[in-house]
Amino acid sequence: MPRSAIQQSEVAPGAELEALIGPSRLPAVGTTVFTVMSQLAAQHGAVNLGQGFPDWDCAPALKALVAEAIDAGHNQYAPMAGVPALRTRLAAMQQGLYGHTYDADREITITAGATQAIMTAILALVRPGDEVIVFEPVYDSYEPSIVLAGGTPVPVVLEAATGYRIDWAAVRARLSPRTRMIVLNFPHNPTGVTLRADDLVELEALVACHDLLLLSDEVYEHIVFDGRPHLSLARSPRLARRTLVVSSFGKTLHATGWKIGYCCAPAPLTAEFRKVHQFMVFAVNTPLQHALARYLEDPAPYLGLSAFYQAKRDRFVAGLAATRLRPLPCAGTYFVLADYAAVSDEPDRLFAERLVREHGVAAIPISAFCTKPGPERLIRFCFAKGESTLQRALDRLAHL
Repeated sequence: MPRSAIQQSEVAPGAELEALIGPSRLPAVGTTVFTVMSQLAAQHGAVNLGQGFPDWDCAPALKALVAEAIDAGHNQYAPMAGVPALRTRLAAMQQGLYGHTYDADREITITAGATQAIMTAILALVRPGDEVIVFEPVYDSYEPSIVLAGGTPVPVVLEAATGYRIDWAAVRARLSPRTRMIVLNFPHNPTGVTLRADDLVELEALVACHDLLLLSDEVYEHIVFDGRPHLSLARSPRLARRTLVVSSFGKTLHATGWKIGYCCAPAPLTAEFRKVHQFMVFAVNTPLQHALARYLEDPAPYLGLSAFYQAKRDRFVAGLAATRLRPLPCAGTYFVLADYAAVSDEPDRLFAERLVREHGVAAIPISAFCTKPGPERLIRFCFAKGESTLQRALDRLAHL
């Protein structure tokens, strides 16, 4: 037997595969804390306020439209860019909400969720050696997408001491000749911060002086509180010319498991986006697209979403007043940060794990969103839950 074959036979299968795989393209990525906390919650019968999705079903009328679409035979591949009726509906929504006109044929693409849209945009437009500015705390899919594209994430930290507002001087300091893109996520997960008019002015000044692209993750666009408008980058003609705006039907219509979203961008950016999209997923669920196009003829489901979730925010924040946790301001999204410094000085992950084991409530440590966690003692709760779920969690948190 040849020596190489003998050596191969003596190598454990796992080790052989590891040698074949070689260095990981994402060496820093392991099992996420989101998965860990959900598993702990299941093991300990905890109320799971870590999961970022509702615990109720989507509207019966929407499900009925899906069934009708299936029965009508809409069960084969959709057009690569998406069903025309849905793209036309989205164009009308964007015009009505933000005053920007997108061409439904050349500038709107239906995607398999917002995460796919984000990765598609980055793979299409970020080149090896490029730098991409992200804001920390940062949603966990951005940096791996940048790394896979051969780019380098450049974090700009949003400081708790300043209410997680963007420090535009810090952004300018991180710009370099290699800066290709800035990724924004507002309303912001996990802090709940929203953009202000002066943020758009600052961003306009940046793109006027630098050759930058913008990727704006606006999945919580319809969940903004206290009478504030959502300041989509599409509102600004100067910014819209450089921006890919991404959003999600799942967040808006309580159907996160459907994984269907969209990307609106100028035609040249969309052309590059679709070059990657067609080989990543090609087409998105056909009957869902037909159902969404019909369901969104009525704007009430998304126009009423802010008031719906504001009532839940107010209910949960008021309930936290009876605990030793201190909620931070929340201007949007269905998440709220809570300071646990009065309870413990443990690092946030250890505290979150103990909260599950000893008190039966799951939350997410904010360090999961940071490369270099700060000194704050903060955890994130999701209040997109039914009244009974929130009350059970509050009853348990009252014993901290």
